[in-house]
Amino acid sequence: MSTHPHAQSATRHGFLAAWEQMVGARGIPAIRRRRGGKPRVPLGDLLAALTFHVMQGAGTLAEHFSDLFDDSLADSSWADRRARVPWEIFAELMRRVLRPKATRRQRDAFWRGWRLIALDGTQFSLTNTPQITATVAKARTRRGRAAFAKMTTAVLLEVGLHNPLAAVIGRHGESEWALAQRLLAQLPKQALLLGDRLYGVAAFVEHARAACAQVGSHFLLRASRSTKPRLIKRLPDGTRLVAIALRARHNPTRILEWLEVREIRVRVGRPGHRTHELRLWTSLVDVQTAPALELAQLYAQRWEHELYFREVKRQVRKTDLLQSHTVETAAQEIAALILVSALLAAERLRAAGGQLPVLRVSFGKILELGIKPMWLWVELGDGILTEHQLTQIMNRGYERMRRYVTPPRRARSCPRAVRQPIQSWPRLRHTQSVDGPMHFRLV
Repeated sequence: MSTHPHAQSATRHGFLAAWEQMVGARGIPAIRRRRGGKPRVPLGDLLAALTFHVMQGAGTLAEHFSDLFDDSLADSSWADRRARVPWEIFAELMRRVLRPKATRRQRDAFWRGWRLIALDGTQFSLTNTPQITATVAKARTRRGRAAFAKMTTAVLLEVGLHNPLAAVIGRHGESEWALAQRLLAQLPKQALLLGDRLYGVAAFVEHARAACAQVGSHFLLRASRSTKPRLIKRLPDGTRLVAIALRARHNPTRILEWLEVREIRVRVGRPGHRTHELRLWTSLVDVQTAPALELAQLYAQRWEHELYFREVKRQVRKTDLLQSHTVETAAQEIAALILVSALLAAERLRAAGGQLPVLRVSFGKILELGIKPMWLWVELGDGILTEHQLTQIMNRGYERMRRYVTPPRRARSCPRAVRQPIQSWPRLRHTQSVDGPMHFRLV
């Protein structure tokens, strides 16, 4: 992959070994040659260095490239080179390397044979540079324009490992809704797709149903409160088979089709506290193979997607803003974050070693006290230590990472409220949380 002399020996261990294993046999996408001389830094090295850079703390891309390849390239040269790399390279690279990693040994990643997949989106804040403020509009708030422009990203996630399977980045201001529909084409086989209320409407159910039918998968979505279904029949377990109206986009009074789904309504709460109703739609209509209460409890795993975004934003990058100065390089930075999260998911899986659930291995601890130090030492030891010694360092590193185990998560929830009321949200006056197991009861 690389033409640097140092890289040829270092690719067997450390970050470059993990990178090459993730890239796999398909390799880096080819780029159309332009006029002029051959670039001094190959495209594969550029992509590896950018991915390595976003998971580091202080330091520039040029410095981290030097750490990785024992070579130098000026910051100005890096800016010029990144500006000339077409976005299609990053999009194709994500399509090639993002793939399922969980096996049947990781039981938390499956439910009754179905691979658990979640779909959600987030926004990254962009820096207020002249190039960005001139091309990206800031959202309006009650107090005027937002402080920073945003770039929306949607991710299809393997929830049992926090492993991204596909990602789409809104370089042209696309909404999370639009990006999510594009991700459905990359849904894996034999999967159960989890989605929140944004996707619990007829328009998305239509796309999800078609995408799932092509690969033999199913969906479980939280229904939007605004949609009123029509009852078809009641099922033996108390759930209902309902029809939801698919309406014309520009003429809501015109019904194009009635979509049949199974609706599950449960009351969720804790003893001594107010309950609330949860309404779910699923394509799993067999009450024997897909018990309603199990599906209702399973939906709670969609929250793993929120924890994945926290890991990417707060523990990998540790900055409130993206560091790139243009829209295109900001999209590249987000793509690199997605790629490094896939790489770290593989390392976390390797650290678990089949001896404990992958998500019980502390992400923050193994990143700062395990993976980064181990990669550093094997890079420094390359050419000095023998192959056997380097392998022993890696094995001891993974063994130590298995010590960083988090306790089982508490059954805890916090009220959805805001400190300054917006629309119908209740006002948050005192911070509070509720502990204890959740109780589910079919309605």
